[in-house]
Amino acid sequence: MGHIMDPLFQSFGLALLLGLLVGLQREHAAAGIAGMRTFPLITLFGSVAAVLAKEFGGWVIAAGLLAIAALVFAHVASPFRKDRGTSSAESSGTTTDVTMLLMYCVGAMLVTGPTTVALAVGGAAAVLLQFKPELHGFANRLGDQDLRAIMQFVLITCIILPILPQYNLTIWPDPPYGHLNVFNPFEIWLMVVLIVGMSLGGYIMYKFFGERAGTLVGGILGGAISSTATTVSYARMVRKDSAYAGTASIVIMIASTVSCLRVLISVAVVSRSFLVAVGPPVLVLLALTFAPAALLWLRSRAQSVAMPSQGNPSELKAAIVFGVMYAGVLFALAAAKSALGNQGLYVVAGLSGLTEMDAITLSTARLSLVDPTMAANGWRLIVLAIMANMVSKAALAAILGGWRLWLRVAILFAIPMAGGAILLVRG
Repeated sequence: MGHIMDPLFQSFGLALLLGLLVGLQREHAAAGIAGMRTFPLITLFGSVAAVLAKEFGGWVIAAGLLAIAALVFAHVASPFRKDRGTSSAESSGTTTDVTMLLMYCVGAMLVTGPTTVALAVGGAAAVLLQFKPELHGFANRLGDQDLRAIMQFVLITCIILPILPQYNLTIWPDPPYGHLNVFNPFEIWLMVVLIVGMSLGGYIMYKFFGERAGTLVGGILGGAISSTATTVSYARMVRKDSAYAGTASIVIMIASTVSCLRVLISVAVVSRSFLVAVGPPVLVLLALTFAPAALLWLRSRAQSVAMPSQGNPSELKAAIVFGVMYAGVLFALAAAKSALGNQGLYVVAGLSGLTEMDAITLSTARLSLVDPTMAANGWRLIVLAIMANMVSKAALAAILGGWRLWLRVAILFAIPMAGGAILLVRG
Protein backbone atom coordinates (compact mmCIF):
# COMPACT_ATOMS: atom_id res chain seq x y z
CA MET A 1 0.00 0.00 0.00
CA GLY A 2 2.88 2.32 0.79
CA HIS A 3 4.31 1.84 -2.69
CA ILE A 4 0.96 2.76 -4.27
CA MET A 5 0.98 6.13 -2.53
CA ASP A 6 4.57 6.79 -3.52
CA PRO A 7 4.86 10.19 -5.29
CA LEU A 8 6.62 8.50 -8.20
CA PHE A 9 3.67 6.20 -8.83
CA GLN A 10 1.35 9.19 -8.57
CA SER A 11 3.39 10.99 -11.24
CA PHE A 12 3.27 7.96 -13.52
CA GLY A 13 -0.47 7.61 -12.94
CA LEU A 14 -1.12 11.24 -13.80
CA ALA A 15 1.09 10.92 -16.89
CA LEU A 16 -0.92 7.91 -17.99
CA LEU A 17 -4.25 9.67 -17.43
CA LEU A 18 -3.22 12.85 -19.24
CA GLY A 19 -1.84 10.80 -22.11
CA LEU A 20 -5.08 8.85 -22.32
CA LEU A 21 -7.10 12.08 -22.27
CA VAL A 22 -5.19 13.64 -25.16
CA GLY A 23 -4.93 10.31 -26.97
CA LEU A 24 -8.68 9.81 -26.74
CA GLN A 25 -9.26 13.18 -28.35
CA ARG A 26 -6.73 12.50 -31.14
CA GLU A 27 -8.18 9.03 -31.70
CA HIS A 28 -11.65 10.53 -32.02
CA ALA A 29 -10.32 13.15 -34.46
CA ALA A 30 -8.61 10.40 -36.52
CA ALA A 31 -5.30 12.24 -36.26
CA GLY A 32 -3.34 9.37 -37.72
CA ILE A 33 0.17 9.31 -36.28
CA ALA A 34 -0.79 8.96 -32.59
CA GLY A 35 -3.86 7.95 -30.61
CA MET A 36 -4.96 6.32 -27.37
CA ARG A 37 -1.94 4.05 -27.09
CA THR A 38 0.80 6.34 -28.38
CA PHE A 39 0.09 9.43 -26.27
CA PRO A 40 0.05 7.62 -22.91
CA LEU A 41 3.37 6.03 -23.91
CA ILE A 42 4.80 9.45 -24.79
CA THR A 43 3.83 11.02 -21.46
CA LEU A 44 5.11 7.99 -19.56
CA PHE A 45 8.31 8.20 -21.58
CA GLY A 46 8.70 11.80 -20.45
CA SER A 47 8.14 10.84 -16.81
CA VAL A 48 10.62 7.97 -16.97
CA ALA A 49 13.19 10.24 -18.64
CA ALA A 50 12.74 12.78 -15.83
CA VAL A 51 13.30 10.05 -13.20
CA LEU A 52 16.44 8.87 -14.96
CA ALA A 53 17.64 12.46 -15.28
CA LYS A 54 17.84 12.72 -11.48
CA GLU A 55 20.42 9.96 -11.55
CA PHE A 56 22.27 10.54 -14.81
CA GLY A 57 21.71 14.23 -15.58
CA GLY A 58 19.39 16.44 -17.59
CA TRP A 59 20.78 15.21 -20.90
CA VAL A 60 18.43 12.20 -20.59
CA ILE A 61 15.37 14.45 -20.92
CA ALA A 62 16.94 16.31 -23.83
CA ALA A 63 17.79 13.03 -25.58
CA GLY A 64 14.22 11.80 -25.14
CA LEU A 65 12.83 15.02 -26.56
CA LEU A 66 15.15 14.70 -29.57
CA ALA A 67 13.96 11.13 -30.07
CA ILE A 68 10.30 12.23 -30.13
CA ALA A 69 11.23 15.10 -32.45
CA ALA A 70 12.95 12.61 -34.78
CA LEU A 71 9.79 10.50 -34.91
CA VAL A 72 7.74 13.59 -35.68
CA PHE A 73 10.16 14.62 -38.44
CA ALA A 74 10.09 11.13 -39.89
CA HIS A 75 6.31 11.33 -40.02
CA VAL A 76 6.33 14.77 -41.65
CA ALA A 77 8.97 13.81 -44.24
CA SER A 78 7.58 10.37 -45.01
CA PRO A 79 6.95 9.94 -48.75
CA PHE A 80 4.26 7.34 -47.99
CA ARG A 81 1.86 9.65 -46.13
CA LYS A 82 -1.62 9.45 -47.59
CA ASP A 83 -2.46 13.07 -46.77
CA ARG A 84 0.52 14.60 -48.62
CA GLY A 85 -0.67 17.40 -50.83
CA THR A 86 -3.49 18.53 -48.57
CA SER A 87 -3.34 21.99 -47.08
CA SER A 88 -5.22 21.35 -43.86
CA ALA A 89 -3.15 21.60 -40.71
CA GLU A 90 -5.20 18.82 -39.21
CA SER A 91 -4.70 16.54 -42.21
CA SER A 92 -0.97 17.14 -42.30
CA GLY A 93 -0.75 16.14 -38.67
CA THR A 94 0.99 19.36 -37.60
CA THR A 95 -1.23 19.75 -34.55
CA THR A 96 -0.69 16.15 -33.48
CA ASP A 97 3.07 16.41 -34.08
CA VAL A 98 3.39 19.46 -31.83
CA THR A 99 1.13 17.84 -29.23
CA MET A 100 3.43 14.82 -29.07
CA LEU A 101 6.38 17.05 -28.18
CA LEU A 102 4.29 18.96 -25.64
CA MET A 103 2.97 15.85 -23.91
CA TYR A 104 6.47 14.42 -23.58
CA CYS A 105 7.45 17.60 -21.73
CA VAL A 106 4.29 17.39 -19.61
CA GLY A 107 5.21 13.85 -18.62
CA ALA A 108 8.65 15.06 -17.56
CA MET A 109 7.21 17.99 -15.62
CA LEU A 110 4.93 15.67 -13.66
CA VAL A 111 8.10 14.28 -12.08
CA THR A 112 10.26 17.39 -11.87
CA GLY A 113 7.37 19.69 -10.88
CA PRO A 114 5.43 21.77 -10.42
CA THR A 115 2.75 19.10 -10.81
CA THR A 116 -0.18 21.52 -10.84
CA VAL A 117 1.31 23.39 -13.80
CA ALA A 118 1.84 20.13 -15.68
CA LEU A 119 -1.76 19.12 -15.05
CA ALA A 120 -2.99 22.51 -16.23
CA VAL A 121 -0.89 22.36 -19.41
CA GLY A 122 -1.99 18.82 -20.21
CA GLY A 123 -5.65 19.64 -19.60
CA ALA A 124 -5.40 22.84 -21.64
CA ALA A 125 -3.88 20.90 -24.53
CA ALA A 126 -6.82 18.49 -24.55
CA VAL A 127 -9.31 21.36 -24.44
CA LEU A 128 -7.60 23.21 -27.31
CA LEU A 129 -7.59 20.07 -29.41
CA GLN A 130 -11.25 19.36 -28.77
CA PHE A 131 -12.56 22.84 -29.47
CA LYS A 132 -10.89 23.30 -32.84
CA PRO A 133 -14.14 24.18 -34.73
CA GLU A 134 -15.13 26.77 -32.12
CA LEU A 135 -11.67 28.35 -32.10
CA HIS A 136 -11.57 28.52 -35.90
CA GLY A 137 -15.07 29.99 -35.87
CA PHE A 138 -13.95 32.62 -33.35
CA ALA A 139 -10.96 33.56 -35.52
CA ASN A 140 -13.12 33.78 -38.65
CA ARG A 141 -15.58 36.13 -36.95
CA LEU A 142 -12.85 38.60 -36.06
CA GLY A 143 -12.16 41.22 -38.69
CA ASP A 144 -9.08 43.38 -39.12
CA GLN A 145 -10.47 46.02 -36.77
CA ASP A 146 -11.13 43.43 -34.07
CA LEU A 147 -7.64 41.97 -34.37
CA ARG A 148 -6.31 45.50 -34.14
CA ALA A 149 -8.21 45.96 -30.87
CA ILE A 150 -6.68 42.79 -29.43
CA MET A 151 -3.16 43.75 -30.53
CA GLN A 152 -3.57 47.22 -29.06
CA PHE A 153 -4.49 45.62 -25.76
CA VAL A 154 -1.33 43.51 -26.04
CA LEU A 155 0.62 46.73 -26.63
CA ILE A 156 -0.95 48.32 -23.55
CA THR A 157 -0.41 45.25 -21.37
CA CYS A 158 2.74 43.47 -22.49
CA ILE A 159 4.88 46.30 -23.85
CA ILE A 160 4.00 49.56 -22.11
CA LEU A 161 3.17 48.22 -18.62
CA PRO A 162 6.45 46.34 -17.92
CA ILE A 163 8.68 49.32 -18.78
CA LEU A 164 6.96 51.82 -16.46
CA PRO A 165 8.70 52.67 -13.16
CA GLN A 166 7.18 51.19 -10.02
CA TYR A 167 7.69 54.00 -7.53
CA ASN A 168 5.69 56.99 -6.30
CA LEU A 169 6.23 60.43 -7.75
CA THR A 170 5.15 63.91 -6.64
CA ILE A 171 4.26 66.63 -9.11
CA TRP A 172 6.34 69.20 -7.20
CA PRO A 173 9.15 68.92 -4.60
CA ASP A 174 7.21 70.53 -1.72
CA PRO A 175 3.49 70.07 -2.38
CA PRO A 176 1.34 72.63 -0.53
CA TYR A 177 -1.21 69.95 0.40
CA GLY A 178 1.29 67.71 2.12
CA HIS A 179 3.30 64.84 0.70
CA LEU A 180 0.81 63.62 -1.93
CA ASN A 181 2.98 60.87 -3.40
CA VAL A 182 0.03 59.24 -5.13
CA PHE A 183 1.50 58.98 -8.62
CA ASN A 184 2.86 55.53 -9.36
CA PRO A 185 3.24 55.17 -13.15
CA PHE A 186 3.13 51.37 -13.09
CA GLU A 187 0.10 51.29 -10.81
CA ILE A 188 -1.75 53.92 -12.85
CA TRP A 189 -1.21 52.01 -16.08
CA LEU A 190 -2.16 48.75 -14.36
CA MET A 191 -5.56 50.29 -13.67
CA VAL A 192 -5.74 51.27 -17.34
CA VAL A 193 -5.10 47.63 -18.25
CA LEU A 194 -7.87 46.51 -15.88
CA ILE A 195 -10.51 48.86 -17.31
CA VAL A 196 -9.52 48.38 -20.94
CA GLY A 197 -9.45 44.62 -20.39
CA MET A 198 -13.02 44.58 -19.06
CA SER A 199 -14.23 46.78 -21.91
CA LEU A 200 -12.40 44.67 -24.50
CA GLY A 201 -14.01 41.53 -23.07
CA GLY A 202 -17.44 43.08 -23.63
CA TYR A 203 -16.40 44.18 -27.12
CA ILE A 204 -15.30 40.65 -28.10
CA MET A 205 -18.60 39.28 -26.79
CA TYR A 206 -20.41 41.93 -28.86
CA LYS A 207 -18.65 40.64 -31.98
CA PHE A 208 -20.29 37.25 -31.43
CA PHE A 209 -23.79 38.67 -30.98
CA GLY A 210 -23.55 41.79 -33.11
CA GLU A 211 -26.87 42.91 -34.47
CA ARG A 212 -28.48 39.70 -33.18
CA ALA A 213 -28.18 41.02 -29.63
CA GLY A 214 -31.61 41.66 -28.16
CA THR A 215 -32.59 44.15 -25.50
CA LEU A 216 -31.21 42.21 -22.53
CA VAL A 217 -27.97 41.13 -24.17
CA GLY A 218 -27.52 44.57 -25.72
CA GLY A 219 -27.74 46.17 -22.28
CA ILE A 220 -25.34 43.68 -20.72
CA LEU A 221 -22.77 44.05 -23.49
CA GLY A 222 -23.20 47.82 -23.56
CA GLY A 223 -22.55 48.05 -19.83
CA ALA A 224 -19.50 45.81 -20.15
CA ILE A 225 -18.05 48.07 -22.84
CA SER A 226 -19.27 51.48 -21.59
CA SER A 227 -22.67 52.39 -20.18
CA THR A 228 -22.16 56.03 -21.13
CA ALA A 229 -21.27 55.16 -24.73
CA THR A 230 -24.30 52.84 -24.82
CA THR A 231 -26.55 55.68 -23.67
CA VAL A 232 -25.19 57.90 -26.44
CA SER A 233 -25.63 55.19 -29.12
CA TYR A 234 -29.22 54.32 -28.20
CA ALA A 235 -30.20 57.97 -27.70
CA ARG A 236 -29.07 58.73 -31.24
CA MET A 237 -31.10 55.77 -32.45
CA VAL A 238 -34.20 57.13 -30.72
CA ARG A 239 -33.58 60.53 -32.30
CA LYS A 240 -33.97 58.83 -35.70
CA ASP A 241 -37.02 56.80 -34.67
CA SER A 242 -38.85 57.69 -31.44
CA ALA A 243 -40.66 54.33 -31.49
CA TYR A 244 -37.55 52.79 -29.94
CA ALA A 245 -37.67 55.03 -26.86
CA GLY A 246 -39.08 52.33 -24.58
CA THR A 247 -36.60 49.66 -25.65
CA ALA A 248 -33.67 52.09 -25.50
CA SER A 249 -34.57 53.14 -21.94
CA ILE A 250 -34.52 49.48 -20.83
CA VAL A 251 -31.14 48.93 -22.49
CA ILE A 252 -29.72 52.03 -20.78
CA MET A 253 -30.95 50.81 -17.40
CA ILE A 254 -29.50 47.34 -17.89
CA ALA A 255 -26.19 48.87 -18.99
CA SER A 256 -26.21 51.02 -15.85
CA THR A 257 -26.77 47.88 -13.79
CA VAL A 258 -23.71 46.28 -15.37
CA SER A 259 -21.72 49.45 -14.64
CA CYS A 260 -22.48 48.89 -10.93
CA LEU A 261 -21.13 45.37 -11.33
CA ARG A 262 -17.99 46.82 -12.93
CA VAL A 263 -17.59 48.98 -9.83
CA LEU A 264 -17.61 45.91 -7.60
CA ILE A 265 -15.13 44.06 -9.82
CA SER A 266 -12.76 47.05 -9.89
CA VAL A 267 -12.88 47.45 -6.11
CA ALA A 268 -12.33 43.73 -5.59
CA VAL A 269 -9.18 43.86 -7.72
CA VAL A 270 -7.71 46.87 -5.89
CA SER A 271 -8.82 46.30 -2.29
CA ARG A 272 -10.86 43.34 -1.07
CA SER A 273 -11.15 44.86 2.39
CA PHE A 274 -12.77 47.97 0.91
CA LEU A 275 -15.19 45.72 -0.97
CA VAL A 276 -16.73 44.78 2.39
CA ALA A 277 -17.72 48.41 2.94
CA VAL A 278 -18.69 49.36 -0.61
CA GLY A 279 -20.37 46.08 -1.59
CA PRO A 280 -23.72 46.36 0.25
CA PRO A 281 -24.67 49.91 -0.85
CA VAL A 282 -23.62 49.30 -4.47
CA LEU A 283 -25.58 46.05 -4.52
CA VAL A 284 -28.63 47.98 -3.30
CA LEU A 285 -28.25 50.47 -6.16
CA LEU A 286 -27.66 47.59 -8.58
CA ALA A 287 -30.90 45.90 -7.50
CA LEU A 288 -32.90 49.16 -7.62
CA THR A 289 -31.58 49.83 -11.13
CA PHE A 290 -32.11 46.35 -12.50
CA ALA A 291 -35.52 45.56 -10.96
CA PRO A 292 -37.63 48.12 -12.90
CA ALA A 293 -35.66 47.43 -16.09
CA ALA A 294 -36.22 43.69 -15.71
CA LEU A 295 -39.96 44.15 -15.16
CA LEU A 296 -40.28 46.31 -18.27
CA TRP A 297 -38.16 43.86 -20.27
CA LEU A 298 -40.40 40.95 -19.28
CA ARG A 299 -43.42 42.91 -20.50
CA SER A 300 -41.92 44.01 -23.80
CA ARG A 301 -39.25 41.40 -24.62
CA ALA A 302 -40.99 40.58 -27.89
CA GLN A 303 -39.93 44.01 -29.11
CA SER A 304 -36.24 44.23 -29.87
CA VAL A 305 -33.81 46.53 -31.60
CA ALA A 306 -30.48 45.92 -33.30
CA MET A 307 -27.51 46.85 -31.15
CA PRO A 308 -25.66 49.89 -32.54
CA SER A 309 -22.09 49.46 -33.71
CA GLN A 310 -19.53 49.59 -30.88
CA GLY A 311 -16.12 51.21 -31.13
CA ASN A 312 -12.74 49.74 -30.26
CA PRO A 313 -12.26 50.21 -26.47
CA SER A 314 -8.51 49.52 -26.54
CA GLU A 315 -7.37 52.49 -28.63
CA LEU A 316 -4.07 53.79 -27.24
CA LYS A 317 -5.37 57.37 -27.20
CA ALA A 318 -8.39 56.38 -25.11
CA ALA A 319 -6.16 54.40 -22.74
CA ILE A 320 -3.87 57.40 -22.22
CA VAL A 321 -6.87 59.67 -21.61
CA PHE A 322 -8.22 57.31 -18.98
CA GLY A 323 -4.78 57.05 -17.34
CA VAL A 324 -4.60 60.84 -17.09
CA MET A 325 -8.16 60.96 -15.71
CA TYR A 326 -7.41 58.30 -13.11
CA ALA A 327 -4.22 60.04 -11.99
CA GLY A 328 -6.06 63.38 -11.91
CA VAL A 329 -8.91 62.06 -9.78
CA LEU A 330 -6.45 60.28 -7.50
CA PHE A 331 -4.57 63.53 -6.91
CA ALA A 332 -7.77 65.59 -6.66
CA LEU A 333 -9.15 63.34 -3.91
CA ALA A 334 -5.93 63.53 -1.89
CA ALA A 335 -5.60 67.29 -2.40
CA ALA A 336 -9.29 67.99 -1.70
CA LYS A 337 -9.21 66.10 1.57
CA SER A 338 -6.03 67.85 2.66
CA ALA A 339 -7.30 71.33 1.77
CA LEU A 340 -11.09 71.12 2.19
CA GLY A 341 -11.73 68.07 4.34
CA ASN A 342 -14.39 65.50 3.57
CA GLN A 343 -16.66 68.06 1.86
CA GLY A 344 -14.08 68.45 -0.87
CA LEU A 345 -14.13 64.71 -1.52
CA TYR A 346 -17.84 64.80 -2.36
CA VAL A 347 -17.28 67.58 -4.88
CA VAL A 348 -14.57 65.59 -6.64
CA ALA A 349 -16.66 62.40 -6.59
CA GLY A 350 -19.71 64.15 -8.03
CA LEU A 351 -17.77 65.86 -10.80
CA SER A 352 -15.88 62.69 -11.69
CA GLY A 353 -19.06 60.61 -11.76
CA LEU A 354 -20.57 62.96 -14.34
CA THR A 355 -18.13 61.66 -16.94
CA GLU A 356 -17.55 57.99 -16.01
CA MET A 357 -17.27 55.72 -12.98
CA ASP A 358 -13.99 53.89 -13.43
CA ALA A 359 -11.57 56.65 -12.39
CA ILE A 360 -13.34 57.60 -9.15
CA THR A 361 -13.92 53.95 -8.25
CA LEU A 362 -10.28 52.95 -8.67
CA SER A 363 -8.99 56.13 -7.02
CA THR A 364 -11.18 55.69 -3.96
CA ALA A 365 -10.26 52.01 -3.65
CA ARG A 366 -6.57 52.87 -4.01
CA LEU A 367 -6.67 55.54 -1.27
CA SER A 368 -8.63 53.25 1.03
CA LEU A 369 -5.48 51.14 1.33
CA VAL A 370 -3.60 53.95 3.10
CA ASP A 371 -6.36 56.16 4.54
CA PRO A 372 -8.58 54.68 7.31
CA THR A 373 -11.18 57.42 6.83
CA MET A 374 -11.45 56.60 3.14
CA ALA A 375 -11.68 52.89 3.96
CA ALA A 376 -14.63 53.54 6.28
CA ASN A 377 -16.53 56.22 4.35
CA GLY A 378 -15.24 55.92 0.79
CA TRP A 379 -18.38 54.02 -0.19
CA ARG A 380 -20.27 57.30 0.11
CA LEU A 381 -18.10 58.79 -2.65
CA ILE A 382 -18.81 55.86 -4.94
CA VAL A 383 -22.56 55.98 -4.27
CA LEU A 384 -22.54 59.73 -4.98
CA ALA A 385 -20.55 59.15 -8.16
CA ILE A 386 -23.04 56.51 -9.34
CA MET A 387 -25.89 58.95 -8.75
CA ALA A 388 -24.03 61.70 -10.61
CA ASN A 389 -23.41 59.29 -13.48
CA MET A 390 -27.14 58.59 -13.70
CA VAL A 391 -27.83 62.32 -13.86
CA SER A 392 -25.28 62.60 -16.66
CA LYS A 393 -26.84 59.73 -18.65
CA ALA A 394 -30.32 61.19 -18.20
CA ALA A 395 -29.02 64.50 -19.56
CA LEU A 396 -27.44 62.73 -22.54
CA ALA A 397 -30.72 60.94 -23.19
CA ALA A 398 -32.53 64.30 -23.21
CA ILE A 399 -30.02 66.10 -25.42
CA LEU A 400 -29.44 63.31 -27.95
CA GLY A 401 -32.67 61.30 -27.78
CA GLY A 402 -35.38 63.84 -27.07
CA TRP A 403 -37.93 64.28 -24.31
CA ARG A 404 -39.64 60.88 -24.82
CA LEU A 405 -36.47 58.99 -23.99
CA TRP A 406 -35.53 61.43 -21.21
CA LEU A 407 -38.91 61.02 -19.50
CA ARG A 408 -38.63 57.23 -19.44
CA VAL A 409 -35.00 57.26 -18.29
CA ALA A 410 -35.65 59.92 -15.64
CA ILE A 411 -38.55 57.95 -14.14
CA LEU A 412 -36.53 54.73 -14.08
CA PHE A 413 -33.43 56.42 -12.65
CA ALA A 414 -35.55 58.10 -9.94
CA ILE A 415 -35.83 54.73 -8.13
CA PRO A 416 -32.08 54.08 -7.58
CA MET A 417 -31.50 57.81 -7.07
CA ALA A 418 -33.96 57.79 -4.19
CA GLY A 419 -32.32 54.66 -2.79
CA GLY A 420 -28.89 56.29 -3.05
CA ALA A 421 -30.10 59.40 -1.23
CA ILE A 422 -31.48 57.27 1.61
CA LEU A 423 -28.18 55.40 1.86
CA LEU A 424 -26.20 58.65 2.08
CA VAL A 425 -28.50 60.17 4.70
CA ARG A 426 -28.94 57.14 6.92
CA GLY A 427 -25.75 55.18 6.20
